[in-house]
Amino acid sequence: MPDVDSVYIEGGTHAETTLENKRTLNVYRSADAACAGNRNRRPPHRPANHHRRARMAKACEVAVSIAIYVFTLAWAFTLIPGWRKTRRVVGWATAIAMVLEFAIIALQAYRGTTSHFNFSTPLNSVLFVIMGVAIVAQTFISIAVAIAFWRQNFEDPAMGWALRLGMIITIIGALMAGFMTHPTPAQLAAAHAGHGMPIMGAHTVGAPDGGPGLSGTGWSTEHGDLRIPHFIGLHALQVLPLIAFMMRRRRLSSDTRVRLTLTAAGSYFTLVVLLLIQALRGQPILRPDALTFGLFGAWALVTAICGWKSVNRASAATTPATI
Repeated sequence: MPDVDSVYIEGGTHAETTLENKRTLNVYRSADAACAGNRNRRPPHRPANHHRRARMAKACEVAVSIAIYVFTLAWAFTLIPGWRKTRRVVGWATAIAMVLEFAIIALQAYRGTTSHFNFSTPLNSVLFVIMGVAIVAQTFISIAVAIAFWRQNFEDPAMGWALRLGMIITIIGALMAGFMTHPTPAQLAAAHAGHGMPIMGAHTVGAPDGGPGLSGTGWSTEHGDLRIPHFIGLHALQVLPLIAFMMRRRRLSSDTRVRLTLTAAGSYFTLVVLLLIQALRGQPILRPDALTFGLFGAWALVTAICGWKSVNRASAATTPATI
C-alpha cells in the first residue's frame, strides 16, 4: 500500500479533486495511522522519506563493518604484546576515526542527505572533509601495525604471514577509496557549464550513483562499482587469518601452511586488482565481458595450481626415496 500522504499530495495537484475525495483520503490516512502506530507519528506536512530509511540502513551496515574491523584489530593486538606504544596510538586513532565516520554517516542519513562526495552546502562539505581526513589518517597510522607484524616472531608462522600480508592488503584496499573521490566527466562538464559541483566523486563507473544494485550490498548491477574492490580489500585482515586458522585445524605441517597462506595472500590480492580493473572498465560484477571472464578464469587456474603444488611439495618431501 503506498504512503497515504504521498497519495494525498499527488491527488491535490488535480483540479478535479472534490471534497468527497478529500474526505475519503482523510479516512484512509486515519486508518493507516491507526495500523502503523508510532511509525507514522510525524507532522502531516512531512511525507515518509524512503531514502532516509535506506541511508539509515546503510549506516547500520557501516557500523557492523566497523565493529568487525575493530574486534579483529583488538585480537591482533594480543599477538604483538611487546608493542605497547604502537597499540595505544593506533587504538586511539582508530577509535576516534571510526566514531567520527559513523557519527557523520548517521547524522547525514538522519538529515536526509548523503555523507560521501557531498559538497552541496558548506556544512556538507566540512563533514565530508572531516570524515575523509580522519579515515586517511587512520589508514596511514595503521601502517605501524603492519611494521609490528613484520618484526614480530609468531609461534604460528602461517598466522604471522596471514597477519602481515592481510594488513598490507587491507591498507591498499582502504587507499583504493581514492579512486572514488575524483570528479566524473559529467560532474566536470556541469561545473564548466557554470552549474557548480555539489557532488564531487562517485563509486559507480559509467553512470550516476544510485542505480539498481545487488540486494544487501547495493553494488551496481548495470555498471562498474568501485566499492567492490574497496570492500574486498578491506577485509583481507579477516579472511587470511581465518584461512590460516582453518589450516591449523586440519593439522597440516607448518611449512605447508605457510606456503598455502602465501598462495592465498597472492590470490586474494590478485582478486582485488582484477575487481578494480573490472570496475574501472565500467562492468557490473555479474556481467563480465570475455576479457574479464578470461582473467578471472586464469586467476582461478593459477590459484588452484599453486595450491596443489604447495600440498604436493610437502607430500614429496615426506615420501622416502626409492633405491
